[in-house]
Amino acid sequence: MPLGELVTLRAMGPADADALWRWNHDPEVMRWMDDTYPHSVEQVRKWQAERPRNAYGDLLLGIEALADGTLIGLVMLQDAEPEKGIAKLDIYLGEKSYWGKGYATDAMRTICRYGFEDMRLHKVTLTVVTENHAARRVYEKVGFVEEGRLRQVFRRDGKWYDMFTMGLLASELR
Repeated sequence: MPLGELVTLRAMGPADADALWRWNHDPEVMRWMDDTYPHSVEQVRKWQAERPRNAYGDLLLGIEALADGTLIGLVMLQDAEPEKGIAKLDIYLGEKSYWGKGYATDAMRTICRYGFEDMRLHKVTLTVVTENHAARRVYEKVGFVEEGRLRQVFRRDGKWYDMFTMGLLASELR
């Protein structure tokens, strides 16, 4: 299991469905996330139970606080191909009491280190809504740089927002 200073990353399963359902139904947590139509907790449990096991191209890990073992969020590396050495990263912390305390930064460093060292990735990419300043600060702290801008691709509260594409090369991880 990838281990950071504040967090450990571990496989997720059906037992995590309640937390996942709660986070996905919290408007503050989902503010800058792509969300889907509402699902019942039973549907989330079924999705977790039937989800294929983690693999190189599709890795979903829970973020657990080392101090107390609480599941506080999740992180994903997707669309990785060994021939290209690039993966797309998604992350969020669902437990708001852990926001602003360094957990997201540590989780980012931990998953990127895992991707570069264990998966032999060369680059990790992500997209972030331009107005999501807290997330952008976290990404920049670990070394991500802005590589481009996608115009008006995210809609929230009747308004269209741009998104930044950001990338991190293995040599840039801080």
